[in-house]
Amino acid sequence: MDKIIAEDLLKDSQWSAIDGELCRVVDFAPIASVKGGEILAIGKTPYASVVLECEKWPTEIKGFITQKVDFIHLWTAFKERTIKQDEEVIIVWSKKNYKNIIYKIFSTFLPKLWVMVCPKEAFELATNPGYKPELNGEARWNATGPIIDWKPEVMK
Repeated sequence: MDKIIAEDLLKDSQWSAIDGELCRVVDFAPIASVKGGEILAIGKTPYASVVLECEKWPTEIKGFITQKVDFIHLWTAFKERTIKQDEEVIIVWSKKNYKNIIYKIFSTFLPKLWVMVCPKEAFELATNPGYKPELNGEARWNATGPIIDWKPEVMK
C-alpha cells in the first residue's frame, strides 16, 4: 500500500485504500466552479484536487475529485458556506456504504464522499483516543460531530 501513498488518488482502485476512513481535508483546490447549481468546468474532469490527512497514512495524500455530486458538496462546504477558523472539513470516501446492491453495481458512476464540517480538532478527537483524554463521553462526542454535512442520497 505504500505505492498508493506515493501516487495521487484518481481511480476508485486508488481511492479504495482509504475506503471508510476519516480524512481531514488539508487543502481544496477547485479546477472548476459552480454557478446556479451547474458545474463550470474547463475540461471533463477532474473538477478539483484535495490534499488529505488520514489516520493510517504517514504522509498527506492528494486526491482528485471526478464525480459531480462529490465536487458540488466540497464546493458548497469550502466556497459557498466557507470554513471558519474554529472548523475543519472531514470526509469519508466509500463504495461500501450504499443503501442497496443496485447502487453497488453502478458505484463507478455514483458519489462516494460524505463531506462534514466539524469543530476544529474533531479529526484528532475521533482518530486518537489518547488526544485530550479529559474530554470524554457526551462532551467528546459533541466535539467530534459534524456542524453540517453533505451525504449522498444513495448512502446509508
